[in-house]
Amino acid sequence: MALSLEDKLTAASANGNVVAVRELLTAGADVNGKNSFGHSAVQVMMMGSTPVAQALLEHGADPNVADGTTVATPLHDSARAGFLDTVRLLVKFQANPQVRDREMRLPADLARQNGYEDVVAFLESL
Repeated sequence: MALSLEDKLTAASANGNVVAVRELLTAGADVNGKNSFGHSAVQVMMMGSTPVAQALLEHGADPNVADGTTVATPLHDSARAGFLDTVRLLVKFQANPQVRDREMRLPADLARQNGYEDVVAFLESL
């Protein structure tokens, strides 16, 4: 069975392959479409890959899409992992830093828990 464009897009995003991401978006992949596991590309992107995040967001990826289980957004995930450049980019594209996950934590709370004070400082300056 052939993979859908969205499955290919999420795989390329997760692998940090910005060239493939751009090619798939140009080929008509739905930037907010779900893969066979129910996730969009921005949810599974390699959080440390700012070029992938940039490509997805420029093509209209929803920066506030929440995971169905944890209710975490890409901003939660990026803050938790300390990827300041990705955090800044998500906020630039209207990610809401005041959204809480299932455990009522803000992205800044997750950054603080993991010792990413630069991320905390940025998010709390908004």
